[in-house]
Amino acid sequence: MTGGSRVVVIDNGGGLLKAGFGGDKDPIAVVPNCIAKSPGSNANSKKWLAADQLQAQDVDVTGMTLRRPIDRGYLINTEVQREVWERVLRTLLQVDPTNSSLLLVEPQFNPPGLQHATDELVFEEFGFNSLCVADAPSLVHLYEASRQPSLFHTQCSLVVDCGFSFTHASPVLQNFTLNYAVRRMDLGGKALTNYLKELVSYRSLNVMDETLLIDDAKEKLCFVSLDVPRDLRLASLSFKDNPFRCSYILPDGITYKKGFVKDLDEARRYCSLPVEGELDKKDGDSGIDKDRKKPELSQNEFALTNERFLVPEMLFHPIDLGMNQAGLAECIVRAAQACHPYIQPVLYQSIILTGGSTLFPRFAERLQRELRPLVPEEYQVKIISQENPILGVWRGGSVLASSPDFGSMCVTKSEYEEMGSARCRRRFFH
Repeated sequence: MTGGSRVVVIDNGGGLLKAGFGGDKDPIAVVPNCIAKSPGSNANSKKWLAADQLQAQDVDVTGMTLRRPIDRGYLINTEVQREVWERVLRTLLQVDPTNSSLLLVEPQFNPPGLQHATDELVFEEFGFNSLCVADAPSLVHLYEASRQPSLFHTQCSLVVDCGFSFTHASPVLQNFTLNYAVRRMDLGGKALTNYLKELVSYRSLNVMDETLLIDDAKEKLCFVSLDVPRDLRLASLSFKDNPFRCSYILPDGITYKKGFVKDLDEARRYCSLPVEGELDKKDGDSGIDKDRKKPELSQNEFALTNERFLVPEMLFHPIDLGMNQAGLAECIVRAAQACHPYIQPVLYQSIILTGGSTLFPRFAERLQRELRPLVPEEYQVKIISQENPILGVWRGGSVLASSPDFGSMCVTKSEYEEMGSARCRRRFFH
């Protein structure tokens, strides 16, 4: 499509909203899907910041009150969503919805009532002239199949989406998500951030209201451990010998308005941990007691040690943290076992990782180690890490929106007005 009739593609994530035009490689906007208000605002002030306004360098996000349109993975506050979309569509994309089609990524198993509210927002509030609804696993598979011939030929993959609210393991066959086989963990990026907030608040500063800052600290400092008992021993060493200890500086509102890692290079020392022999030398009682005095921390600074790997550990062993559910590897195996035996070997050979939490260093390597003992020996296990797992779903939407058949997959505004919301949920692959 050309001119004013371009297709708008929106991956409406719980944490980040990605928006752009079909056929483009990358979205124009990757912004927080929320609105926020500074604690210093006048009680009568209606000045809420939305989307990209929260990313401005001169905005201090300390203690901000957040309102999100999406809760537990589903769009439940259309008023907030309308404000975010207004900002994204009118200001960032500079597009007229009434002369545009929309490809919208919708949560899996979205209840009919919420589907109807979404359709009202699309057609009645913004006036898009047509809508195509797609789910994330199908789009991830479509994008990777367009890049990897092996996936294109087998038409089969197992998409692991570690999103903001949930983690899904979804088998995809011939561009259809096999909903009966999808397995879900009630853990995502939001739960990890909340856990880190609790740990820091208990051990150091009260940061329970600093969601955006702790999100940033999590993304910059957390990593997946390949040997948790060893790393716990290392994390108990004195400051001088502790390879994990690092500090995060909170904004002071004057000198700097964004949080940052005190010494980012130092924080990355985990990449060169001691070998077992060296660890044994350091791990005695004298090593733990020696130089035990901690350096003084400023009032707007907190230190992290074992929190850096205990937070992502939730995804692999939630039972260790008191959560009665299976870990990620078991979730994947259950999803594969729910499928026909004929395609199970192919699923294990094409596990695609997407979602922001898969960006933790060593995530894929740890998952490979956890999966191998659970998968039959005669099956290969191959994990595909996306080039950019935050944009993977959107890029699949961009591929679909630029396909020759896209127009036939859409529901027009007149069809919606005539037949209602149910018409908007027909399958888009035939």
